[in-house]
Amino acid sequence: MGLRTRRSIVSVLGVTAFVFALTLSGCGGGGEKNEVVLYCSLDQVFSETLIKEFEKQTGITVKAQYDQEATKTTGLVNRLIGEKDNPRCDVYWNNEIVLTVLLKNKGLLTPYVSSNAATIPATFKDQDGYWTGLAARSRVLIYNTNKIKKEDLPTSILDLTDPKWKDRFTIARPLAGTTRTHAAVLFEKLGKEKAEDYFRKLQASVGRGVDGNARVMRMVANGDYEFGLTDTDDANIARLNGDPVDITFLDSAPDQMGTLVIPNSVMMIKGGPNSENAKKLIDYILSNEVEEKLARGKSVQIPLHEGIVAPDEVVTLDEIHAMDIDFERVAEVIEPATEFLRDLFLK
Repeated sequence: MGLRTRRSIVSVLGVTAFVFALTLSGCGGGGEKNEVVLYCSLDQVFSETLIKEFEKQTGITVKAQYDQEATKTTGLVNRLIGEKDNPRCDVYWNNEIVLTVLLKNKGLLTPYVSSNAATIPATFKDQDGYWTGLAARSRVLIYNTNKIKKEDLPTSILDLTDPKWKDRFTIARPLAGTTRTHAAVLFEKLGKEKAEDYFRKLQASVGRGVDGNARVMRMVANGDYEFGLTDTDDANIARLNGDPVDITFLDSAPDQMGTLVIPNSVMMIKGGPNSENAKKLIDYILSNEVEEKLARGKSVQIPLHEGIVAPDEVVTLDEIHAMDIDFERVAEVIEPATEFLRDLFLK
């Protein structure tokens, strides 16, 4: 082989190595690509614009998978559990908190403490950094003002089993999303026996329930029912549409159990393929910027960061008699509670 031929081969090999090195450098440290995989249970209409803003600010591509209304939260949680041995997701943005604790207890999360979480109260953060809460919603009764007066409404969720309310209200089936969380909270508060008795009576009053809180809102706004149990974000959509609706907070008297306040939560998935970009996305989601936009947007989410001034239409934590909840204990009962409720509401 001649000298010129050997130099040509070396030259080709050098170019190949250089191109390969560029390819690796474009994937980020540790072989990461310039992307992050997000599973998101917050309604796409509220979250997608924020995610696109993150992409614009950072140049990182977000591969987002959104949950469906009828299987809210449950669908992506089951997917994460199924992918435990081969994680595909980097960050999970959950629209509630109890299933987040369940994922932690199943060993699917890895700790990450964002500097942007410093001004979020300890009540809404895992002490070991496995998850952080943000942008909360409250469970409320939405009622049709043409059908019923506020003073005639029930004042406690426990009142919904009164026979006088039979077929006059609706709820989402307590098998997914915040309705499932609310049901699990009641199992923890009342105990298994009393909770099962309560839900048997509730099912007799409401029937099978409907697919999701947004459906509850629409049926009340249309006058199909006098009132229904939903979340503040769905209720606000009806208000913005000019529908004849208003809301009231259940169990808000000092001697009652309190209104359920449910934060969003964000966490890093253990073994996810893009850990460094996952941290950047979590930092962004936990920023004041995002929480302010969620408070000022159609979802009117309750800001948890200290110092954020919410619009007048957003209820703040100071205005709510919030229920005292041990999320760890609720996570322990949610699976057996759901099994009971599935048999009850899908029979």
